[in-house]
Amino acid sequence: MLLGFKTCLILNNKQRTLVAKHAGTARDAYNWANGLVKEILDHNKANPTNKIKFPSAIELHKWLVAIRKKDKPWYYEVSKCAPQYALRQLREAWDRCFKKISGVPQFKKKGKHDSFTLDGSIKILSSNKIKIPIIGVVKTYERLPQLDLVKNVTITRQADKWFISFKIEAEELTTTSSDIVGVDLGIKALAVLSTGKVIDGAKSYRKAEKKLGKLQREVSRKVKGSNNRAKAVTKLAKAHARIANIRKDTLHKLTTYLSKNHAVVGIEDLNVSGMLANYKLAKAIADMGFYEFRRQLDYKCKLYGSKLIVIDRWFGSSKTCSNCGCVKESLSLAERTYYCGECNFSIDRDLNAAINIERYAASSVVSV
Repeated sequence: MLLGFKTCLILNNKQRTLVAKHAGTARDAYNWANGLVKEILDHNKANPTNKIKFPSAIELHKWLVAIRKKDKPWYYEVSKCAPQYALRQLREAWDRCFKKISGVPQFKKKGKHDSFTLDGSIKILSSNKIKIPIIGVVKTYERLPQLDLVKNVTITRQADKWFISFKIEAEELTTTSSDIVGVDLGIKALAVLSTGKVIDGAKSYRKAEKKLGKLQREVSRKVKGSNNRAKAVTKLAKAHARIANIRKDTLHKLTTYLSKNHAVVGIEDLNVSGMLANYKLAKAIADMGFYEFRRQLDYKCKLYGSKLIVIDRWFGSSKTCSNCGCVKESLSLAERTYYCGECNFSIDRDLNAAINIERYAASSVVSV
């Protein structure tokens, strides 16, 4: 099973300049080619009888070398892989757009999601040193996996730090547990398990909201293009990175616990994008990270040999009584305690939903 490994780099001033140049070159190639592609699409729309073939990544690179590179000598100061991979990523983005998986690819902005990919003579020299083409030998904060071959690496910037990531082969494990657990995600608590355990969410954005507002005001008061504005932007980016890291850490701990200690994990197929449309709850839902929870749990269940059961979103776990099975016609969000009028059973709303999810997951496993 392939897993991603990511760690922070320790760069000197020369290396920091080189990675920034690579990211800038990749961004320039992406934006130039994206503009060209949009011109071709506009031409085809206006001239349906005289259409130009949609270019492949190889054709885009040929045009880049013939048209763009000769006027931009700084392209030759970085690895040729940086613009090549950027053009491949653009082609993949347009493929996703045509399949209606994602929207139209937008132009990239400097300082936002800066990244580039390199391949070639990449070698892990020791537990915390890796050799990268053009950039040279770079140290890392964490121990590196000892691999004979690293096909390619992606280097990304988050605030003022640069991270390296690549794929590693991980051995799939088999869980020794036979437990089944149902998980009900929520806003008050991140997750309530059918065992009765309650996991609180990090709520990192809510806790740092005042600080973020202050930093955003500092950015808006600085003169555009000044060094002071750049420093303020970096401070703001570091604050956002810290919020995201705290949220991810909480989710990693929860998903690892669930997949490692349970044979079957049941969750609901939440319509996260639809939930985010509710302006009253959108901020709280985004702060919990439901999508990231599902993504992590999906690959960790495969890694640890447990089974993930995703229940249909219309199942009605909250409205169903976990004691007698009676289903309520309506249940408002304000009702935090579930009371069944048929059997006079009273239970916490979220725990009731988690127990119903567990039973559904158990029956799904038996039927398979």
